[in-house]
Amino acid sequence: MDIVKRGAAALGAIGTVQKKSAATRERVLDAAARIFREHGYAATTLNDIADAAGLKTASLYYHFGSKEELVEEVLRIGTTLVLEAVKSRLAQLPADASFRDRLKVAVHAHLDTLLSLTDYTSADIRIIGQVPADVRARVWPLREEYGEIWQGLLQFGKQTGAVRTGADLGLMRMLILGTLNYATEWYKPGRKPVSAVAEEATAMILGGIGTAP
Repeated sequence: MDIVKRGAAALGAIGTVQKKSAATRERVLDAAARIFREHGYAATTLNDIADAAGLKTASLYYHFGSKEELVEEVLRIGTTLVLEAVKSRLAQLPADASFRDRLKVAVHAHLDTLLSLTDYTSADIRIIGQVPADVRARVWPLREEYGEIWQGLLQFGKQTGAVRTGADLGLMRMLILGTLNYATEWYKPGRKPVSAVAEEATAMILGGIGTAP
């Protein structure tokens, strides 16, 4: 019985340590996303991130072996948050949903995630061109996966006659995402709800690429 109790206590202690470690790792990532967003990749040091997370730099190495490893995870989280939000909301639409409805949902999901989780998503947008090439190469497949969601959406619009026949869908996709992403630079919480911004963005996109009624 004593052995059983000691075993249970040991397992409980391990679980507590693991939870604490996970919480600390999350704190480091949150701090890193904020610092990378504010100062860029090159100007940010591990000391800066450790200080922001309330840790000694040596303790930070327990969770991440290098600045490159840390920024890669920040970028991965930033892209995944937007990708999963858009994919999930599109999947909830009925199979016969129109291009307009699908576009509206995608724009809303993108902006909702972008503007409510700004440290990760803004860091992803702002520093992707600053990080080492090997880091960028490892996270690029996620960005391509997200781009393919929008490419498929625009292709659906073209096939159903909602997007003009001669449109360059690749260029259109980049222009739309570039416009939406820039919202992180000018959007001020409280001035106008994200839903209103998304409505206006959808109307502007459709006004530019929609076929004449």
